[in-house]
Amino acid sequence: MNRSAQSVVVLLVGGAILRISITDQYQWYVKPGLRPFLLLAGALLVAVAVATLWHETVRHRRPATPVADEFAVAADDPGPGHGAGGHGGDGHDGHHDDGHGHHHEPRVAWLLILPVLALLLVAPPPLGSFAASNSGTALSANAESDFPALPGEDSQPARLSVLDYASRAVFDDGKSLGRHKVLLTGFVTRGAHGEQFLTRMILTCCAADARPIKIGMAGSVPAGLKPDTWIEVTGIYSKQTAKDDVNNESIPYVEVESTREVPVPKRVYE
Repeated sequence: MNRSAQSVVVLLVGGAILRISITDQYQWYVKPGLRPFLLLAGALLVAVAVATLWHETVRHRRPATPVADEFAVAADDPGPGHGAGGHGGDGHDGHHDDGHGHHHEPRVAWLLILPVLALLLVAPPPLGSFAASNSGTALSANAESDFPALPGEDSQPARLSVLDYASRAVFDDGKSLGRHKVLLTGFVTRGAHGEQFLTRMILTCCAADARPIKIGMAGSVPAGLKPDTWIEVTGIYSKQTAKDDVNNESIPYVEVESTREVPVPKRVYE
């Protein structure tokens, strides 16, 4: 792979980063606050690739200089003692030269372009029920808490994140939740014994360190919800808990009053 080909790969990488950063797709892989850095990194990669391609094009089109011609003549002159009767006899010094001095890099280097094409053409989806079911809940019952009262009127459900509800339920024993109605949004996962959980993945930095937050659903829960189905749940705090089969941490429950399917949100991670 020569320098021009390397520049094309860098250009594709930069273009892929810019493409996912301009759309909301970047939130499938990193936290929203990293968007400016992705845009900057993508723009720099594209600029470097374009500059390198331009330099290579100009260099190959540039005519030979007189100095280069003199060196070429000097290289062709065998010099004293290197004629037909000199050392080597046939005008060669023992090294075979067929006029082809090109160095060929391994063709396998072109495989580097496959992940880039995959990102451009078939973008990997965000983490879902498979990753969540094989990971333990991120909550630990040993943490301390001091949660403020829920916003809004008691007659209207308070919209909470799955992480906020689970934290209040586990760390505060539901004291800050009381009998207040809550509105939660997440996707469905199943436990080892068929339990249905409302789940959301949380990120520290990027999808590589994603961890699930799981909430069990009791009460009026539709049977047979398919994993990865996004739903909106209205309910109240439940004292029921369960142990995560993966890491044995506590999973809180919500007493479901109603559910409805919703489209996948733009921001899939919390």
